Amino acid sequence: MSDLDAHPAITEARPAAGEGAVLELYESRQVPLGGVRGMRVDRLLPHRSLPTVGAWCFLDRFGPQRTDMRVLPHPHTGLQTVTWPLRGRIRHRDSLGNDVLLRPGQLNLMTAGHGVSHSEFSVGEAPLLDALQLWLALPADRAAGEAGFEQHVELPVYEDGGLRATVFAGGIGGTVSPATVYTPLAGADLELAAGTATSVPLRRDFEYGLLVLSGELEVAGSRLAAGPLLYLGTGRDEVAVSAAAEARAVLLGGEPFPDDLVMWWNFVGRDHEEIAAARAGWEDGDRFGTVPGHGGERIPAPALPGVRLRPRSRRSR
Repeated sequence: MSDLDAHPAITEARPAAGEGAVLELYESRQVPLGGVRGMRVDRLLPHRSLPTVGAWCFLDRFGPQRTDMRVLPHPHTGLQTVTWPLRGRIRHRDSLGNDVLLRPGQLNLMTAGHGVSHSEFSVGEAPLLDALQLWLALPADRAAGEAGFEQHVELPVYEDGGLRATVFAGGIGGTVSPATVYTPLAGADLELAAGTATSVPLRRDFEYGLLVLSGELEVAGSRLAAGPLLYLGTGRDEVAVSAAAEARAVLLGGEPFPDDLVMWWNFVGRDHEEIAAARAGWEDGDRFGTVPGHGGERIPAPALPGVRLRPRSRRSR
């Protein structure tokens, strides 16, 4: 999915210092999405104080709501899009020639590299739609590589008592997703039965964030309802989770990303020149290819801000 904001914020990030285990809440913000009429989107990442969790640099939740999602062709560079539907079906088409239907429990992973374009439409008339859209920043040696796409309809599950974790990216406790990623990371959809009390295995060198999707959890002794992102920091071998009633959450983690990043609109780069070149390539050239089935319809790039994009570090804690 695109960042459809007509006036996208500049997000410039430097790597974290590795502060150790913490418990910090980051509230979502609602973002107007122009081309998706009447659709509510809650953005968790990037946050001004927390632009990345590992390589995870973007996290939107759109829904649950009944709406017609119609995201016309738009470009990406320097990242991977990770689309994880919770309810509803999404049709994905891209400039590589892929045309697939995505259902809950299935994963779409698109690697932008030097450049790719795609569209996403909901299926059915005003369906109930609820999904997560995530981006992974690509490391410098892969950021300008070839574009690619893969869909995974079966994903591995880590289970422990009343915990069932579908691992859609990276690994959790030895359970590893088949999805192609380029930095050490973790992404899992956690479902907890009522009365579950267990621990989720983590890696001490990873930083983690956890978002409750439904219900309520106790995480490391703190109550967490649906809405904000709980940042756990680094230095943990495991995290205790419990649920009095059924609950669902997503866990994201990874090695703190080593590079300075500049994010603007649908592009991830290392400096102003990369972003400006990507925008020019979408507006003036054929760098991003054509998505079949849309005629000449596409999302135009917004104007660049009147300032030079520069890296900005996280706020001190």
